[in-house]
Amino acid sequence: MNGHVYQTAYATATPPAFSLEGVSRSAGGRTLLHPLDLHIEPGRVTGLVGHNGSGKSTLVKLLAGQIAPDTGVVRCAGRPLADWSTREFAREVAWLPQQTPSTDGMTVRELVELGRYPWHGALGRFTAGDAAHVDRAMQAADVHCYADRTVDSLSGGERQRAWIAMLVAQNGRCMLLDEPTSALDVGHQLTVLELVRTLCAERAMTAVIVMHDINMATRFCDRIVALREGRLLMREDAAVIVDPARLEAIYGVPMSVTTDASTGRRMCFPS
Repeated sequence: MNGHVYQTAYATATPPAFSLEGVSRSAGGRTLLHPLDLHIEPGRVTGLVGHNGSGKSTLVKLLAGQIAPDTGVVRCAGRPLADWSTREFAREVAWLPQQTPSTDGMTVRELVELGRYPWHGALGRFTAGDAAHVDRAMQAADVHCYADRTVDSLSGGERQRAWIAMLVAQNGRCMLLDEPTSALDVGHQLTVLELVRTLCAERAMTAVIVMHDINMATRFCDRIVALREGRLLMREDAAVIVDPARLEAIYGVPMSVTTDASTGRRMCFPS
């Protein structure tokens, strides 16, 4: 790759879901993200990939407004994040961190109802419209049958779907997910990622997902943003990433590519 950032330009009539201009971040005397420019398209599923410590979680936390950049500006729908109120931003962007908060004793319905908080506030009234959003979100995530069960009683995959239902209940235009499948077996990984992709397609939502498994990323994402050592390495169509040279540039080890005879899908593995 000769140090060149591969970044395909995608035409769009609407502002990017997110844009970063000269954004960097450091902590503890270490540079987590070097200055980068990046646009995230609306209505697409974008996967953030790279080796451990490449800056994926830092980048998605910047998008979520969980941390502030040291330099540069992050924009959502064309507006700097600093111009959004907390409540207004929560109506636009739903965020699922790696480590979810405790749900001790909380039922699935109660968890999903939290997604309506940005719309009615702490002193607001939970309306019939809010209840309808919650019911539709649970149906969309296929957790309606668990509505009265405690979240902690669910399996890992069921629990992740309940959290995603909460994001859907927020009725925002974008979901940010930091490694939502890291603790799941392969079957539950497929279920959760298929759910995210389906929701984005049906609701014209944007999703940005931090992922470790490059094969899962290229299967479920439209675009791939690859980072290495805190630098933007490439932003490409998912299908383009499945190339030995590009994969070696991302992960620093020789990679081979094969084609699944039954699906025609290209897959990669270390050489």
